[in-house]
Amino acid sequence: MSQGNSILDNVQWDVDSGAITFKDVRYMLIRPDTVVDFQKAVEAEVGPEKCAEMMMAGGLARLEELRRNMVTDVAHELRTPLSNIRGYLEALQDGVVEPEERIIDSLHEEAMLPNHLVDDLQELSLAEAGHLELERQPVALADIVDRAVEAVHPRAKAEGVTVQVDLPEDLLVDVDPQRIGQVLRNLLDNALTHTSPGGEIAVAARAEGQWVEVSVRDTGSGIAAKDLPYVFERFYRADKSRSRATGGARLGLAIAKQLVEAHGGRIWVESTEGEGSTFTFALPTSISSQEIRW
Repeated sequence: MSQGNSILDNVQWDVDSGAITFKDVRYMLIRPDTVVDFQKAVEAEVGPEKCAEMMMAGGLARLEELRRNMVTDVAHELRTPLSNIRGYLEALQDGVVEPEERIIDSLHEEAMLPNHLVDDLQELSLAEAGHLELERQPVALADIVDRAVEAVHPRAKAEGVTVQVDLPEDLLVDVDPQRIGQVLRNLLDNALTHTSPGGEIAVAARAEGQWVEVSVRDTGSGIAAKDLPYVFERFYRADKSRSRATGGARLGLAIAKQLVEAHGGRIWVESTEGEGSTFTFALPTSISSQEIRW
């Protein structure tokens, strides 16, 4: 390929396989027009048929990589709680520990982890297939936010993190309140995971034309630029050193993305490593406040 073109310089081309990938795929998420310009530039360079072949090869290679990663991660997420359950049961059998209430509670907690994982995967699959049922209704956004914040309040208090809410009381949306509440809880859980004691999380919202934008900002560790394009993928974890206790099954952001898109909305993230992140989702609004009040 020719040199000196800013778009073409942003790609890596495997001559043997014909696969083409972006060196900096942030452009694909932050500036969709760049992808269109890039495709036109490649078509002009190698022709439309070769361009389509190259981009398909790159996409298939990425899908195969995601499939392998998912199988590995599911095995890991299941192995740990099952190993803990086995260890407890063997200790009970050998008389090393007594069947006390705290042991039973711990066994129950470990047994629920695979159950939550299976439920999350099922919900994610339904959403991706477009089969997720939504029970839309006009509702005050403040009510959804208040319930989500209340749900994470015990954890935030225990971890010494302050959660602030700043949004108009009259913002009304036509959504499934349970699903959007889940989106907010997932974003808040993610923010808590990456925010140290003494940090702050802020939830805000505003009307932008035919859209309502909701943001969850934290003062946490932030996300490296190279990881930004992948944060909404299943099981993706930017910090590979994080344990299951802090990282969870890493499905929360993927589920949030699918739930927002099921409502006809979109979700994105802005972040500076070491300074924090802001996750924002936008929902279309089709019903005026006056109509709902009446």
